[in-house]
Amino acid sequence: MVRRVAVVGAGSSGLACIKICVEEGLEPVCFESSDDIGGLWKFKESPEPERSSIYRSLVVNTSKEMMCYSDFPMPADYPNYMHNSQLLQYYRLYADHFDLLRYIHFQTTVKSVAQRPDFSLSGQWDIATINKDGEEERNVFDAVLVCSGHYTHPSLPLSGFPGYETFSGRCFHSWEYKDADACRGKRVVVVGIGNSGGDIAVEISRSAKKTFLSTRQGAWVIGRMSSNGLPLDMTAITRLNNMLTLLLPNTLVNWAAERALNYKYDHRLYGLKPKHRLMDRRCLINDDLPGRILLGALAMKTNLKGFKDSGVEFEDGSVEENIDAVVFCTGYNGTFPFLPSVLSHGPQRELTLYKTLFPPSLVRPTLAIMGLFQTKEPGPNTPIVEMQARWAVKVFTGSSSLPPEEKMLEVIESERKRNMKSYPCPRTAALQVEYIPYLDFMAKEVGVRPNLLTLLLTDPVLWVRIFFGPCTPYQYRLTGPGQWAGARQAILTQWERLAQPFRTRAVPESRPSAISPWALVLGGTVAMAFILSKTEITPVLSGAAQFLDRCKMFLKDSWFTVTPD
Repeated sequence: MVRRVAVVGAGSSGLACIKICVEEGLEPVCFESSDDIGGLWKFKESPEPERSSIYRSLVVNTSKEMMCYSDFPMPADYPNYMHNSQLLQYYRLYADHFDLLRYIHFQTTVKSVAQRPDFSLSGQWDIATINKDGEEERNVFDAVLVCSGHYTHPSLPLSGFPGYETFSGRCFHSWEYKDADACRGKRVVVVGIGNSGGDIAVEISRSAKKTFLSTRQGAWVIGRMSSNGLPLDMTAITRLNNMLTLLLPNTLVNWAAERALNYKYDHRLYGLKPKHRLMDRRCLINDDLPGRILLGALAMKTNLKGFKDSGVEFEDGSVEENIDAVVFCTGYNGTFPFLPSVLSHGPQRELTLYKTLFPPSLVRPTLAIMGLFQTKEPGPNTPIVEMQARWAVKVFTGSSSLPPEEKMLEVIESERKRNMKSYPCPRTAALQVEYIPYLDFMAKEVGVRPNLLTLLLTDPVLWVRIFFGPCTPYQYRLTGPGQWAGARQAILTQWERLAQPFRTRAVPESRPSAISPWALVLGGTVAMAFILSKTEITPVLSGAAQFLDRCKMFLKDSWFTVTPD
């Protein structure tokens, strides 16, 4: 019987795992190699080997209502998109509220995780750790949740570029980048157009003499702000949009979305247009990149080909001389050196995971890798990792079961092949998940997937918010194991929390329109009724007025009124 669970890492994933283990009556023991919680989001002035590292100005690209834990909304006064320091403060609030720190062993590094000799019967693991005094300890655990992340080993492909040995400038990975101070007045090339590459190129361009952004394929660029100034993910990631995406032809969806983006700034004109269609891969989320191109501070270039003394050459044959630095935003190697090598069965010896979570080769499913995925949409990671933990713990305790190994391998290969249509690299393809379908799949396994039909019949006000509104994490706390009594109210008040940080100045009330929209609708109804029946106009008008009143009341109740629990 599973009782004692090792949690490797005390970042956002590790904290969720600790809490969920406690809720399920398990005994979590968390090992954190640093001296604090936060993982990736704990900024440090200098990067530390085998630990994640972020730059000083990093701001999240998913909004607070979408990325919070499902039973712990962020404070209403928090900005919708937070600086990394404020997100770390939220994790501190979460850890304090649920009393999680007492389960964490700080400055303790996991050296190895190995199956015990009787693993086929017990499912237990031997874990070797080294504490801050350099002393090694060994402990036995019934299950393991790996939350160490995959942004700790930067991929710096210098050997793939001829001439780098004699290049007079500096070459370094974005893992080392902290701010643009060292780039002031210089000519800098940034390689890679992921979210980090876009952020760093924009920041450097504000102080450098000239900045070049080199990309192999280009990218569709979209800002954090959607229509009416609302957060992008709050308007885009909805169950309605998910249904429409499944029902409508991909060609039509791509055409409409690309047309909308190009209406704001022509991606071909700006040198951004990629080879792939918009819905085939993740967009680059960046508010300022097109503007920096427009101002001439940043120039788009093709893929880097090689180095020439003090310059660099690109694949289109162009050369930029007198380059002082090249920043490689080329991703990370998702390695877990403390895990058994027998778990790595992928084409490039990477981990092979069922639903990006469970190694299918284990006779006893008592180990799970948290957070090793990429959402195809600009969706947040925290709700997915939290749901992964809820599912993993159910599997550990026997409340949920996995398919046979053959079936899991079949699913892994099927999903990999499907994703390779958009991501040719098998390793990258295996990591891709679709935000709402993936959450719903795991929620069904846990027993917490919202029943939309039941909600429509029993709570239509809430149903409207869930189906037409953003897919916020609270939806997965409405019913079933781990139900939270405040989930319904959190959904009904999510737009209020979104608006709170904007209320820093009293503004004049909007002057009412001279003609009410409802008057226009009623007028149209009157005209139509008059045309259809001059003799029975009175009952027709009465029926139309009653219908409009009912519509107004329903919309008011379902969308604008905050209903108490």
